[in-house]
Amino acid sequence: MNQPFLHLSAALDNAARRVFTHLRNERGDVPGWVLITLMTAGLVVAIWAVAGPALGGVFDQAISRVVKF
Repeated sequence: MNQPFLHLSAALDNAARRVFTHLRNERGDVPGWVLITLMTAGLVVAIWAVAGPALGGVFDQAISRVVKF
């Protein structure tokens, strides 16, 4: 009766050990992540600089329509 539970428990324990072992051995690529983060921030600033005024106009127009009701 407890046999399926024991198999499931053993399988979960084995999977957890493999995941933790992999995470412990993973060093990562810190300079790569820093570069990705900086590039993403740069893209957000560039897009915001171009689209900011248009988005502000759309927002103001939407608010003015809501206030009219």
